Amino acid sequence: MQGSPKTPAGGPIQIFVTPGQGQGSGKILFTGAVGDYGSSSPATGSGGKKFGTATLKKGTIKIDLTAITAKVDKANPTVNAATCSVSLAETAAAPVVSGTGLYAGIHGTIQLTESFGFIGSTYKSGSKKGQCNMSNSAPTVAEMANVYGRGNVSF
Repeated sequence: MQGSPKTPAGGPIQIFVTPGQGQGSGKILFTGAVGDYGSSSPATGSGGKKFGTATLKKGTIKIDLTAITAKVDKANPTVNAATCSVSLAETAAAPVVSGTGLYAGIHGTIQLTESFGFIGSTYKSGSKKGQCNMSNSAPTVAEMANVYGRGNVSF
């Protein structure tokens, strides 16, 4: 069902993100007062702030990711040395700061939860053979991440 493009009424929204590799372009979906989809990309703004931009079919939405980024960067992930698995989930408020196209004038706040997990590799030889290799340069066996949020926006 197609309607004519007009400024949305505002209200509750939900956001679903599958991040790209290395904080690159991911997939993003908005439901609720904003029903649209497209790609997400991070960018660094001025004054140490971190912003993410959702490039959607009907415009863009810029979100301040400073608080969630800081929490994730300082978090202590849950590590299980017996299974070489690691997980982390953090939640913070993320202000919606601007938009273009159909979303010009958008503002509000989303409670974002960023979560990820991975299974690390093991040493293949030497004195640590069979033990988890949790160094930053070690390859992972499998990994998964997602971002989910809900909040309210106005125009």
